[in-house]
Amino acid sequence: MHQFAWLIPALPLLGFILIGILNKRLPVLISGGIASAMVFLSFVVSVAFFFEVKDPSFVPERIVLFDWITVGDLKIDFSFLIDRLSVIMLLVITGVGTLIHIYSIGYMHHEPDHSRFFSYLNLFVFFMLLLVLGSNYIVMFAGWEGVGLCSYLLIGFWFKNIDYSNAAKKAFIMNRIGDLGFLLGVF
Repeated sequence: MHQFAWLIPALPLLGFILIGILNKRLPVLISGGIASAMVFLSFVVSVAFFFEVKDPSFVPERIVLFDWITVGDLKIDFSFLIDRLSVIMLLVITGVGTLIHIYSIGYMHHEPDHSRFFSYLNLFVFFMLLLVLGSNYIVMFAGWEGVGLCSYLLIGFWFKNIDYSNAAKKAFIMNRIGDLGFLLGVF
């Protein structure tokens, strides 16, 4: 089952790419449906993992997807850790994320650039899943940075409104403060 762990973050990433490519051509029900379906499919895979980890004989497993950084003796893998805590967080992120996506279909139905919103939302879920699944600090930091970027993009979605634009900048700056703490912890 663990060989399918890559599917959990890959599905929202695929939704981001599909909606991003087809951007202006998609009606709100299609772009919202694709985004919701991708997060829901991640939820289904997460539920399968939940039934696997609730077995008393379960042992946490580190899944290496590929070598990410190799410099001299330093080797950092792009890898995921599947344990009980990460699976619970996967259920929360994908379950609540699916509900948020479905709600957003109705909320965004009058917006002219709804596809951009749904692509950002799927990217946000992707980076949250990276943050939770990362088996080392570098993968977690990549997820953290991506969540910060998507927060900026989603808060500033209505960038023509100066208040929303300022709120996005404030979130971006506050996230940089969090980055400092995270980087100190990594070092």
